[in-house]
Amino acid sequence: MLATRNRSRGKLMTLESSAFRTAVLPLWMALLAFGLPGWSLPVRAQTEAQSTTPVDPDPWRFNAALYGWGINIGGSVTARGQTVDTNASIIDLLQKSQSLGALMAYFEADKGKAGMYVDFVYANLSFGANTTAYRNPIAGLQITASANAALNYKLFIVEMGGVYELYRWQHSEASSTAIDGLMAFRYWNNSIAATFDANANVDLSRLNLDRSFGLAIARADAIQWVDPVFGVRVRHQFTPHQEFTVRGDIGGFGLGSQFSWQAVAVYSYAWQLDGGQKLAALLGFRALGVNYSSGSGLNAVGINETLYGPIIGVSYRF
Repeated sequence: MLATRNRSRGKLMTLESSAFRTAVLPLWMALLAFGLPGWSLPVRAQTEAQSTTPVDPDPWRFNAALYGWGINIGGSVTARGQTVDTNASIIDLLQKSQSLGALMAYFEADKGKAGMYVDFVYANLSFGANTTAYRNPIAGLQITASANAALNYKLFIVEMGGVYELYRWQHSEASSTAIDGLMAFRYWNNSIAATFDANANVDLSRLNLDRSFGLAIARADAIQWVDPVFGVRVRHQFTPHQEFTVRGDIGGFGLGSQFSWQAVAVYSYAWQLDGGQKLAALLGFRALGVNYSSGSGLNAVGINETLYGPIIGVSYRF
């Protein structure tokens, strides 16, 4: 009888243990996995979970630059039907201009092969009588030599666009060459103010009067338009610290200006900072040309200029 009871009790305990493993134990393990108050996964399990977090293979890359442009200029401008030829070096402009050359800022954000950028240019250029020549259609009218500036030309340019890497050649682990295509819109805002000597003589011999008078201004404010732009950029990485970039583009096509073009070449040397950031020095050359005209007669305005000169600045890459 006692043996029979012990066998029955053993069978009952076996059934209870089996039920525990089948129902309770999985529930307990699930609660541990999702977290109970005062409980947590083992350190090894946490480490394995963290290691499975995906890492972006193409993180965002940013480049911000500030630099100056030592402008030389040649061409002509037209305001209220009066056209003035200009031919001035950076030395001529620095003697009279309110801004030391042109101030520029550039920002680019890239991810993978694609990117977008914005470029700003501002200059306030003043020309003396020795750097200008007036195409004189009116007798007695000439560029003034008495005013501080015979011609003042302000320009503000904003260019926004996108770039895409078309080809890349990896020469070694630290050296490569890439070709980028770009499309953009370039907004121009210009103002022109030309000061003239307007001399008029009145000879009244009987009254012994001989008189001259003048100073006239031909002015055109807010000459503005937007050019579509298409171009190519080539980047060559010599070493992790040295890079050379060449860019060329054309635009306008009669949709804004009649035609515009640009060529830029920049050499940069970068110093590595903490966290993978870089500080780079920039040295290069930039040339920008535009041909724009509208209106006729006294309403005629036009800009047919080529601006060119060295650029120098710094960039921060992160």
